[in-house]
Amino acid sequence: MDLKGRISVVLVGTQSPGNIGMVCRAMKNMGLADLRLVNPCRVDHPDAAMFAVSARDLLEKATLFRSLEDAIADCEFSVATTRRHGKYRNEICTPGEIVERFAQSAVNSRLALVFGREDSGLTTDEVALCRWQATIETADEYGSLNLSQAVLIFCYEFLKGALPAAEKPARELAGSASIEPFFAQMERTFLKIGYLNPQNPDHMMRSLRRIFSRAELDEREVSALRGLLSQIDWATAEFKGKKGACS
Repeated sequence: MDLKGRISVVLVGTQSPGNIGMVCRAMKNMGLADLRLVNPCRVDHPDAAMFAVSARDLLEKATLFRSLEDAIADCEFSVATTRRHGKYRNEICTPGEIVERFAQSAVNSRLALVFGREDSGLTTDEVALCRWQATIETADEYGSLNLSQAVLIFCYEFLKGALPAAEKPARELAGSASIEPFFAQMERTFLKIGYLNPQNPDHMMRSLRRIFSRAELDEREVSALRGLLSQIDWATAEFKGKKGACS
């Protein structure tokens, strides 16, 4: 499967049926076919079909989900698209940089391009679920893009950056199937030794996720870090933790 054939476009909380239809058209223009919708507006609205034009087959095949977590569960990599910067929104890539990073992944891995609501985008928790963050550079005086325009630009970058399987780099990045258990083990271990606040572990874990996502770990490196966490667990078997910590 080529690079663009491994891409899923995920729309979260889309409010306009017409936008869903235009996204279908943008995807078909660039050779993408897997559309996933999280708690959308009416998909069977006439506007959706009208704006999809010749891409109505993508609209009819679109998969509905109740949560973003479910929608990206089978994708080893995911990208939160965002226009806002902030405490939990930094190290933001360009679409081209995302293509370059994903080109280093295993040939059978999938990537979810996640787009938020037209009026408010993705929430901080939704952004935290994704491996990478990306934005499209725009003029300072007016930075807001229509949803389908944003999807089209990302899809175009993948159309340009599609690589034949023979050119796959030797080093393969670890996917979600390895990374998420690593983060879960890290959270348990760090709670045990009192490093995380048991009342709000997500605050520090978001920062740790950003650090290790930036490191672009491969499978061997994830295995080495999990071994380190296991050694910490063994060495602190009798450790009670500082006051208020979970065991």
